[in-house]
Amino acid sequence: MKNITSENRYEYYKISSFIFMYFFTWSASIGLLAIWLGQKSHLSGTVIGTVFAVNGIFSVILKPVYGYILDKLGMNKYLLYFVVGMSALMAPFFIYVYQPLLLSSTLVGIIVGAIYLSFAWYAGVAACESYADRYSRLNGMEFGQIRMWGSLGWAVASSFSGILFNLSPAYNFILGSLTSIVMLFVLFSLKVNTHTAYASDVLSKEKIVPADVSALLKSRKFWAFCLYIAGVAWMMFIAEQQFSRYFVTFFDDVNQGNAVFGYLGTVQSGMEFIMYMIIPAFVNYIGAKKGLLIVGLVVGARLIISGLCDSHLLISVLKPLYGLEICLLLVSVFKYIAEHFDKRVNATMYLLGYQAMLYVGNVVVSSPAGLLYDRIGFEKTYIIMGCIALIFTLISSLTLSACRSKKAPLRHAGTKNAPEEIHQ
Repeated sequence: MKNITSENRYEYYKISSFIFMYFFTWSASIGLLAIWLGQKSHLSGTVIGTVFAVNGIFSVILKPVYGYILDKLGMNKYLLYFVVGMSALMAPFFIYVYQPLLLSSTLVGIIVGAIYLSFAWYAGVAACESYADRYSRLNGMEFGQIRMWGSLGWAVASSFSGILFNLSPAYNFILGSLTSIVMLFVLFSLKVNTHTAYASDVLSKEKIVPADVSALLKSRKFWAFCLYIAGVAWMMFIAEQQFSRYFVTFFDDVNQGNAVFGYLGTVQSGMEFIMYMIIPAFVNYIGAKKGLLIVGLVVGARLIISGLCDSHLLISVLKPLYGLEICLLLVSVFKYIAEHFDKRVNATMYLLGYQAMLYVGNVVVSSPAGLLYDRIGFEKTYIIMGCIALIFTLISSLTLSACRSKKAPLRHAGTKNAPEEIHQ
């Protein structure tokens, strides 16, 4: 593990445990939200779609707010305490508030649920990841080697959450609340040293102000990055939403297809865990921009081949590649942001330029993609989406800013995190 010395080893264990438990809790409970809404709250498919649409709207609104607060607080953990505290209220909220409201006053229940889920999860996870990235750089660690424990936490919870759900969903929510309480203690014990050798590269003496956000929104680099997200990341995540429906068509027995898809999900989580150990060094070697471009090439190729293949073996090999794409994308995104945007707007850039943009994609592209699935089929739709990803990768090779790499260090790259960069 890079630069994990005896002095900060325990802090690495703590922040990694925090991320592990956060994703464990999410997978064990919120990961089954769609099933719970349908089977236990007896909502129709249309209403469930409305639930997720409203969740997305509130998340898009809240994520930039969380980013601004994180940048304002620096390394203070107050926002994380709030997120975990909201998570700890999961069991009483779902059992005594959310479900009764959905049954008695559905619209009110949808809105109240969207507010809660955004505070604790949809925006909360972005805040936790952004803080973990800043904490890792402050202590000379690699974010990927912290984030990999989140993938493991998700996989561990997935292995038994369905069984627990069949006994009673209340058990899943109670487990989530209890785990969140443990997370609070871990977070409280996490030591933050703002005087490390890396502090000047990570922390800004001047706190973010509204003018900094305005400058960010006027930055060419900001919109070049958003263009990449819209062309590549949107295709990557939207294609995955209904990939399971396409996958099972390769099997004569739908139940067999469902089972294989579940097994491959476990393989994917295992791949994510391993890749997060390797990917940071790879991105350091080639540079964050090339990492982003490779993601675009892999996404485009995977989607096109998925549309052309006629073998259940080939589609089974392609499915776990999604785990590789996620790892390489997330690590490259954080490194690109750290290199090209002011330290004062680091979290704001991640939650606005990346996380909020992803949810905008859900709102804008999910319905048209679903319509294409019905009109022309999954095969042609995936080929189209793959071609879009490749086209935007080519465009981004010209619009994204060059990055430092160990393979070929940039000459005259300027000062890292220079404040004036957000005005370019």
